[in-house]
Amino acid sequence: MEKLNDTQIEDQLKALDGWGYNSESIHKTYTFSDFKAAFSAMTRIAFECEAMNHHPNWENVYNRLTIQLNTHDAGGVTQLDFKLAKKIDEIVGT
Repeated sequence: MEKLNDTQIEDQLKALDGWGYNSESIHKTYTFSDFKAAFSAMTRIAFECEAMNHHPNWENVYNRLTIQLNTHDAGGVTQLDFKLAKKIDEIVGT
């Protein structure tokens, strides 16, 4: 996968709701009703990540799930990260 430049990333972010960019990764925080709902979403996302062989950096604190995506092999954000971000939004229902 080819690393995207800042302009390409900013253009693609327009198609995603609530995702940001911090020069290393695209990121989003989801808020759920409780820990069980957050953990359930993480489990569903994990299956998709495994199928894509692309794994997020993420953190769960009670009802919040923060996800950061980048492609380590490419040294930054790639199309694969945007593909996974879209899939995560579908899974979570946003």
